[in-house]
Amino acid sequence: MSIEINNETEHPIDETEFAALGRHVLDQMHVHPQAELSILFVDVPAMTELHVRWMDEPGPTDVMSFPMDELRPGTEDAPSPEGILGDIVVCPEVATAQAAQAGHSPSEEMLLLVTHGILHLLGFDHAEPEEREEMFELQRTLLLTFLATR
Repeated sequence: MSIEINNETEHPIDETEFAALGRHVLDQMHVHPQAELSILFVDVPAMTELHVRWMDEPGPTDVMSFPMDELRPGTEDAPSPEGILGDIVVCPEVATAQAAQAGHSPSEEMLLLVTHGILHLLGFDHAEPEEREEMFELQRTLLLTFLATR
């Protein structure tokens, strides 16, 4: 499994931790071991530009996902096909503000955002209430099982 981490900010990022999270989530979702994932950390101006360009919404956001090969979760007996899962872009400055409001660390917030982003790459969404419930419960389970191994 290829997980590329790039930090284009001044915010310290534990790349090993985010790579381990990516491997955990992809393993749990039975994604092919040769799948590729990229996680990019950017500053507010870069995230604002992406948010305006791709979502036509003003200002920065916390996380954006850009799927490539539209891979979907597999099963234990039949993992997803090999391919490029896509890119996740996280803004540590926005995550830090959200973490303060939520009462946890910026690192925990960014782990949550990366988990959320991976689920979007795998086709999960939260536009409808039942989709939201499924996605957020899965996100919670994946993150808690990852943190339990640390």
